[in-house]
Amino acid sequence: MFPRLRAQGPTVLIPLAWLLVGLAHLDVVTDRTVLVFHVVAAVLIAAFATLSWDEMETGVLRVWRDILLVGLLLTVGGIVGLLYAPLRIPFLTTTILGWMVVPGVGLYHTGKRVPAGQRAYMAGAVLSVLGGAVYASALFPPAETALLAGIGLALVGQTVGIAQAVRQPDEIDSG
Repeated sequence: MFPRLRAQGPTVLIPLAWLLVGLAHLDVVTDRTVLVFHVVAAVLIAAFATLSWDEMETGVLRVWRDILLVGLLLTVGGIVGLLYAPLRIPFLTTTILGWMVVPGVGLYHTGKRVPAGQRAYMAGAVLSVLGGAVYASALFPPAETALLAGIGLALVGQTVGIAQAVRQPDEIDSG
């Protein structure tokens, strides 16, 4: 059961995470809810990276292992931003933009190395990075609709990419 959960869990967790980010921007969820989600996400990322470390030694999976490590730092940064008010804006903004762009780079790299599903990976990469650009352009002054559009682009792009990886895991392993 654990290998299946480990392989398919991200297809639920990634869109859920972006949905939560969107809901937080709309003030539908509390800061405490976002903090709890960050802590749970950090634990899950650390556990996944630890349990999959040896399997992610080479090829495309090595890139994703590095992305998990960067993502863990981004998530811990989000925790710090949520707990320490003076760092809230820069740390949460960095967390969100980092989680948009870094997986986008990974999807691009995967698309270059894994011919099966190349279009899905490249589309995911473009949407994820474009989401980051839209989000960043809407920060000053804040434009809620554009911020949500950036989040939506990242959600769709990363969901497309992880769904492709789950559909063809053997291709990723050999990439």
